Amino acid sequence: MTGPVDPTHSLLFETLWTPAVGTEAPIYTIRLTNLGATPLAGFVLCFSGPARLQAGAAIENGRLVRRFSNHSTIAPPDGFVLAPGATWEASSRQLSYPLRHWSDGARNAYVVGAEGTMLPARVLPTVSTVADNAPRRGTARAPVPLNAPQPLSIVPWPKEVTGIAGGQVPHGLALARGSAAAAEAGDAFRDITARLFPGEGLVRNSHQGGLPVRFAERAGEAEAYRLDFAADGVLVTAAAPAGFLYGLITLGQIFRGARRHPATFLFPVAGSIEDSPRMGFRGCHLDVARQFYAGAEVKQFLAILAWNKLNRFHWHLTDDEAWRIEITAYPQLTEKAAWRGHALSVPPLFGSGPFATGGYYTQDEVREIVAHADRYGIDVIPEIDVPGHSFALLQALPELRDPDETGEYASVQGMPNNCLNPAQPKAIAFMETVMRELAGLFPAGILHVGADEVPLGAWSGSPMALAMLADLAGGDAARFHARHNNVETNHDGADDIEGATTAVLQAAFLRQVHASVKALGCVTGGWQEAAHGDVLDKASSYLIGWRDVPVSARLAGEGYDIVVAPGQAYYPDMGQSTDWNEPGAGWAGSPSPRDTYDFDPVEGWTVEQLTRFKGIQACIWNESMADRAIFDRLVFPRLSAIAETAWTPWGQKDWGRFIVNAALMPNLYGHWA
Repeated sequence: MTGPVDPTHSLLFETLWTPAVGTEAPIYTIRLTNLGATPLAGFVLCFSGPARLQAGAAIENGRLVRRFSNHSTIAPPDGFVLAPGATWEASSRQLSYPLRHWSDGARNAYVVGAEGTMLPARVLPTVSTVADNAPRRGTARAPVPLNAPQPLSIVPWPKEVTGIAGGQVPHGLALARGSAAAAEAGDAFRDITARLFPGEGLVRNSHQGGLPVRFAERAGEAEAYRLDFAADGVLVTAAAPAGFLYGLITLGQIFRGARRHPATFLFPVAGSIEDSPRMGFRGCHLDVARQFYAGAEVKQFLAILAWNKLNRFHWHLTDDEAWRIEITAYPQLTEKAAWRGHALSVPPLFGSGPFATGGYYTQDEVREIVAHADRYGIDVIPEIDVPGHSFALLQALPELRDPDETGEYASVQGMPNNCLNPAQPKAIAFMETVMRELAGLFPAGILHVGADEVPLGAWSGSPMALAMLADLAGGDAARFHARHNNVETNHDGADDIEGATTAVLQAAFLRQVHASVKALGCVTGGWQEAAHGDVLDKASSYLIGWRDVPVSARLAGEGYDIVVAPGQAYYPDMGQSTDWNEPGAGWAGSPSPRDTYDFDPVEGWTVEQLTRFKGIQACIWNESMADRAIFDRLVFPRLSAIAETAWTPWGQKDWGRFIVNAALMPNLYGHWA
């Protein structure tokens, strides 16, 4: 960042949205008011948020100086002076990402004076000219009724509940030590409950009124458990720490429900619960590139995943907007690519503002978080998103580009020239080094390499890439394109020679990266576009189907192991309705919690396709979530809805029961029922 902060001005920034009417284009209006005592001249205004102006957009009563993805710089008319108390208003009808919800508008704005002086502005939520402008924030919870559909508070619902009879609610749970596996689970349960429910005293000694909880071992599935209730205590039976932990979590949920709402829920003194998960892969993805989450927040989130009996944490550590993990061989990544700000390598995006904003995880912090997750029965899957979504990386390490590349291509998000070059040997060496360091940090042995949304025309101006393409074609370009023109692209499904060329170069890159991951003894994860070129060894890889519902079944039919995560159902960053005053994105629709709960991830799959079904995953993207209360609003209770689909037999799901019980589930930043 250049220039000091000017304390003599006070600025207010407002944005208004007028939706399209008939043939009239929508209008995005900005207002800058000078609340200071001195006039303002010779300045430009910078602002960012999910909404994006088109490149080269016309500005009424102003001029577009620069548009970089969702960060725009505009100037007033020549000679304009913003007097004290006056307002400058400008507008545009040309947006590449229009507003659907109030959270799509600008979240940060600042003025840069003629000498580089910074003047931050106070920013108000975007207002619609035709809709309710009372922004909804924080988790919406259904009230707990007196007559619940089931007298036990459990999410996800168990496989078998029999002979339950209620009795006196204990003051807490006194955990016996038991075997090493039981003791490990008990320690994890103490830590989780202390994090999620501080001061509630779920775990307490028997002399303080704790009900004895004993443990017994049996052979069986690692995540299965049994609870047997009696007046003098509870017996938890399992084969491994994960099973013991899930049994304790179920017991803790039952206790909290009965303790907090004794007229609605009971605590059993007889009966049993026999339980095991429906799916082996029960995941949640968290994007920490667009918005950074400190280590303490990640640990808190892991506790919430465990409370929902989710067992995979997909950690989206890199994207165009930032690189978030220390790689010792390349210190430039965290020195430059972990931060955004005015005049930095990555400009302010998604409302991050003019001053250096961001952060990263040291390798010691990563080890600590991974160990934390392991205690909770969660495998951590790191993602380094390549070859696309690599703008921040390439800003930090420009030597990974083709030095003779000309021209410009852009991603669907408006990021320019954001792809690692498959023909650049330094890029391949970089990936081998990064994968080697990651393999030493993540013992689950799964390394996700992204491979999504490579723009059409990527590398079309790179002599190195074009030479590689000629080598791959064997000199017969027409025959080469004919072999590879049946590809799925990320631009409205268009299939053409340019798309085929991009996909083949991407496949050549992925073949090399996958080989290095496999040589490390790890499994390669990828988004569905990693299937381009069919270069993955299907025995040591899996794909996540995200764009639509049919693609997952199709890829499973082609022999790929599939995790189902369509944006239309399992992306909690989507708004929960089409209402303007709901926050969230909208490109994949507006699934309500009920829509998410009712979605069948394998509806219509054949028996053969089902053999490739690994499970499901929530994907939390953070373009819309600079406001932490928005995070709670969007993620909960949809995360628990996905967790119940992943665990509970389909025939035993019940929306009425779920939505009552979900009222007691924890969220990340708010309060609990």
